[in-house]
Amino acid sequence: MASIEADERKLPSPCVVVLVGPGAAGKSTWAAERFAADLIVSSDRLRALVGAGEDDLAASTDAFALLEEVVRQRIGRGLTTVIDTLGLDRERRRNWLGLAREHGMPCVAVAFDTPADECRRRNRERAKRIPADVLSSQLKSWSAVKKELPEEGYDEILRPAAIRVVPAVFVEATEAARRPEEAPAKLKFGLQLSSYTHKAGRKTTGEWIREVATKAEAAGFDGIYVMDHFRQIPQVGRAWEDFLESWTTLAYLAACTERIRLGTLVTGITYRNVAHLGKIAATLDVLSGGRAVCGVGLAWFEAEHKAYGWAFPPVGERYELLEDALQLLPAIWGPGNKPFRGKVLDVPDTTCYPRPLQEHLPILVGGSGQRTLRLAARYADAANVFGDAGQVRQRAEYLKKHSVDREPPTLTHLSTALVGKDHRHVDELVERLRPRNQDPARYAATVNAGTVADHIDRFRHLAEAGAAEVMISLPDLDDDLTPIDTLAEVIAAF
Repeated sequence: MASIEADERKLPSPCVVVLVGPGAAGKSTWAAERFAADLIVSSDRLRALVGAGEDDLAASTDAFALLEEVVRQRIGRGLTTVIDTLGLDRERRRNWLGLAREHGMPCVAVAFDTPADECRRRNRERAKRIPADVLSSQLKSWSAVKKELPEEGYDEILRPAAIRVVPAVFVEATEAARRPEEAPAKLKFGLQLSSYTHKAGRKTTGEWIREVATKAEAAGFDGIYVMDHFRQIPQVGRAWEDFLESWTTLAYLAACTERIRLGTLVTGITYRNVAHLGKIAATLDVLSGGRAVCGVGLAWFEAEHKAYGWAFPPVGERYELLEDALQLLPAIWGPGNKPFRGKVLDVPDTTCYPRPLQEHLPILVGGSGQRTLRLAARYADAANVFGDAGQVRQRAEYLKKHSVDREPPTLTHLSTALVGKDHRHVDELVERLRPRNQDPARYAATVNAGTVADHIDRFRHLAEAGAAEVMISLPDLDDDLTPIDTLAEVIAAF
């Protein structure tokens, strides 16, 4: 029978966990310590629901019928389900495993091989004991069942130890966490600001964002990046929520900070005259002491264009504009005033003084599509992508393949991170922040909700896949800035 390591074992969400063992083996106590109550389907609790109490044996048939229906419904909805009953009935176990397979969910058994004498001792200490002959029968059945379990087809058979259900991304990062400590992964961290709503309101927005920036700098972040939009995007909030203009905000932050790099993630290439964009970025670089990063992208938010009366060209035309911009911007920042003529841009005079303080003001291209990555490979200093570690590795290889006669651009990665001190803190954050009608586990997966240790594993995995910097959006960043302090614990590991 397989056993887990001494440290915490992570199971992917959603999954099915079948507890198997005799009475008084410790199943219910163990489950209550490790799983949220809503995840546990308990035969004892259901017996109390349909009968006079948990010890109402006359209600057992109805309780087990209800348990089977609840398990079927939960698994059918793709919800993590911890089945807390004896688990000694082979047909029931087969049914649960079959439901998990039908719905594409991992299924593990947790085997409670508690010594018989210990089970009897615990039973004697109970206020309401299991009849001695019943417990003896269960112990006898368990001797046979523990030999059957390895043949039943579970993904794993685990011993009752430190087990936790987490978003799949943290399970995938486990191997990276086991690398030798003598060669820790190196990684830069950027804080992405995607929302400016806070409880104190717009009168204190300047003070709030200054506090965010100075705290992020003190926490060890290498950069602050802002979205370049003119109204809030639907993935984050509502159109009428407060939203600051990007480059103006960065100029303000330049005066509030000393070390941290400042950039857009990313500037929509349709929003500004590109030569003017070059002048804006050069100005920021001078005023910040050489800390500007110019992020550019294809622009996608058509509703925003329509609202402001801007043209939204077809995607092919936007790609031509982006390619021209990637060549024009370095010309704007370079010496002289030579003209630039591209596919769609014609700039007779590229004069820009003062020039940026950086000898080479970095250009970051945002987007994970192959056409975007080819442009990044040819012209950019960095490419910002989404996705898991496997996708990051693929995109790093793609950039390397298409970077002809030049070093491939640095690969950066953007994601959301909800970080808790421990698993109970994570559960509290998820419950507080999730939309009312959204399953907590699905919300947790969407925002990568995990502990400090979980995120250290995840970012180490991304670093090994090829990411040089991770940009992080914090969904719980409002008037309370403690999420930055929590993230500092992650940054310190790198």
